[in-house]
Parts: sequence; C-alpha cells; structure tokens
Amino acid sequence: MPTPMQMEKLATEAARRPRPSTATPDAPLPAEYWESVLKDPCADESGAEMRQRRLSEIQRHVLRISCRRCERTVEIQKTDAVRLYGGNAVWKDVAQRLLDNTCQQRTGKHEEDGCWPAFDTP
Repeated sequence: MPTPMQMEKLATEAARRPRPSTATPDAPLPAEYWESVLKDPCADESGAEMRQRRLSEIQRHVLRISCRRCERTVEIQKTDAVRLYGGNAVWKDVAQRLLDNTCQQRTGKHEEDGCWPAFDTP
C-alpha cells in the first residue's frame, strides 16, 4: 500500500499528464485504426469459412467452441487437436466431437441428443 506522500505524488503526476482528446462519437476514425483492423488475420474470414478449414490451416493457437444449448465452452490448443485428430481434420467435425465427448444433455432421442455448436470467434 502506498504511503500518503506517494499517493499525493501519483495524484500530481496524473494531473500533469495530457488527457486524451474527447472526439465526438460521429467523428471519423483515423486511417491507422482501419489499417490495423484490415491487417488482423481474423478480419478476412467469416464463421463459415473458419468452420470448413482444416486444423493445419488455422492460425490461432487456442480453438474454442461453445454449445448453444447448455452454454458450455470447450477450449483446446491447436497442437493438441492436431495430435488427437490429425492436421487434415476439419474444424467443424473436431468441434462437434469435442462437445459430444463431454455432453451432459442426453435424452435418449437422437434428434434431441447432444450439443449444438456455436462457432463464435473470440
């Protein structure tokens, strides 16, 4: 815990720092922002494209799948998924298997059994 003298010093330093400009909400965003957004590797792929990719083609280190039914989330490292299912396995199939292996929603009816995968990007 800082002493009262240290707290006063921190407060005066914070007061001296220039504050970020308060731009209006409808002000245009700087070009650097849009460049960084477009350079992001996730920007050019939709959820449908990501589902159809093979594990060896995915750039992420952690793969995440959630269930729409029970709201459970399963994460696996890409290296572990490749080791277990192979690099040529399709992410959609691997995700369904990961959810089904630990599914708690078993009713006995094939149409109602299992988890419903939601391929949300983190």
